[in-house]
Amino acid sequence: MRVLLISTYDMGRQPFGLASAAGALGEQGVQVTCLDLAKQRLDEEAVRTSSLIAFFLPMHTATRLSGPVIDRVRLLNPSARLCAYGLYAPLNAGMLRERGITDIIGGEFEDALADLAAAGTPARADTSPGAPVPRVRFRTPVRDMLPPLTEYATLQVGEQRRTAGYTEASRGCKHRCRHCPVVPVYNGRFRVVPPAQVISDVRAQVAAGAQHVTFGDPDFFNGPRHATDVLRAFAAEFPGVTYDVTIKVEHLLRHADLLPPLRDTGCLFVTSAVESIDDEVLARLEKGHTRADFERAVALCRAAGVSLRPTFVAFTPWTTLEGYCELLRVIDHLGLVEHVAPIQLAIRLLITNGSRLLELEEVRSLAPAYSPASLTYPWRHPDPEVDCLQRHVEALVGRRIGGDRRAIFRQISQDAHAAARLAAPRFSDAVVLPRAAIPYLNEPWYC
Repeated sequence: MRVLLISTYDMGRQPFGLASAAGALGEQGVQVTCLDLAKQRLDEEAVRTSSLIAFFLPMHTATRLSGPVIDRVRLLNPSARLCAYGLYAPLNAGMLRERGITDIIGGEFEDALADLAAAGTPARADTSPGAPVPRVRFRTPVRDMLPPLTEYATLQVGEQRRTAGYTEASRGCKHRCRHCPVVPVYNGRFRVVPPAQVISDVRAQVAAGAQHVTFGDPDFFNGPRHATDVLRAFAAEFPGVTYDVTIKVEHLLRHADLLPPLRDTGCLFVTSAVESIDDEVLARLEKGHTRADFERAVALCRAAGVSLRPTFVAFTPWTTLEGYCELLRVIDHLGLVEHVAPIQLAIRLLITNGSRLLELEEVRSLAPAYSPASLTYPWRHPDPEVDCLQRHVEALVGRRIGGDRRAIFRQISQDAHAAARLAAPRFSDAVVLPRAAIPYLNEPWYC
């Protein structure tokens, strides 16, 4: 059997979902071709000669981009069996089936894909809360069918660029934040990847030139003992190779004793989904932290010598113009302007199928209908001026991607205060570290 694996977009990195699937399928003796359409053209000959074609859908943007590709693939090879897998596949099962996808696989996809290729066993989606999450046997990803790491997003450290890789030490999450797309699929569960498997994947990427590795776990400290085991093995085998992780504010506080080991094993920065500094918004999202917790986490990371990169959902149905200005003031006051990618100041709350946000009556009233075009429940803010500001900030950032973060921040702040009819702010100039000293990946999109 010939199997074609397709990725449309994976945040500028080499698609882990193609590499891991290729490892599972290759073990079965299946002939596999991988296409990353973010870097390659659609190979029509590969489409025509494949009997199973599977689309990797790890995120919202990838899913939206997949629609026209699925349509094109069906025209080129109407007899092929079509499959979609990854976090966003079960969330969008209806749209996918309408386009001809017959098999839907969620976040734990390796065994199901291998069974589908070997025996034609159909894989069905169950998106109901509490649906079982299968346990898979992890294999070492196979990456040699993908474009080289040098073609993907790199780590920027001052004037230096470093080749970056990506792996996962766990999947799913223990927590059930209302807005998180992980929750409808995993519903508070997570799965750890054996450390030996993680290190094997890192080893292959380092051999291919990786000087930095992103651990893409939804929360690296969901299993702190497991994380510690992985990092010990990582530091022992790859001295000089750096990494970054994602950790909840709640876990940064609970496991503050692990921050110095992060620093000592090569962690350059921690990404944390702070989302808001408004305690009422945080409570609605069930984030598990408060504004005071966030401020404490900033202090703890700074004391430990670990750079914290907060991310935000700056625009929600509960955002006010004054509250948005307060967010900017806090970012400035805490000396985080250089740590925050400007796009984070434009992010609008995304309400997908299965979102726990739909449990809230106020959300259902603001977003009453699902849009097949956007694959979301679109919402309008009760104050049209907030929506107007969001569009303005998004356009401003879009025109200046890669520009000076402090200059962009000041422009956003000035415009936001003008919209709120507040006095122009006085900036603190609290630059704890110069921009050149703050490492970042040069792919700033997160959804």
